Amino acid sequence: QVQLVESGGGLVQPGGSLRLSCVASGMIFSIYQMRWYRQAPGKQREWVAIISSSGSTNYVDSVKGRFTISRDNAKNTVYLQMNSLKPDDTAVYYCNVFVGKRDYWGQGTQVTVSS
Repeated sequence: QVQLVESGGGLVQPGGSLRLSCVASGMIFSIYQMRWYRQAPGKQREWVAIISSSGSTNYVDSVKGRFTISRDNAKNTVYLQMNSLKPDDTAVYYCNVFVGKRDYWGQGTQVTVSS
């Protein structure tokens, strides 16, 4: 059974930084693409970043240059380093992986950017 557990969210002032973590289990972590999504209040869930098994990355335009996705295969963990945070980044952030013809999601971690 694939499980994803996110952590690292919290309240931060505009311009601040946070690092989110997502620990995966029940899968061969190193061979799968990993994604981060977010969902702001009243909005649809939005894709944020992706990292391939080889470490290639891509981002939604709104976070390019501010967010960095990375992975540690030895720890079965994917990270999202978020810098220069803005109030518009406020959302619940979710880790995602597609394994065996289905999507798996973590429980999410709340990120609030406010002064």
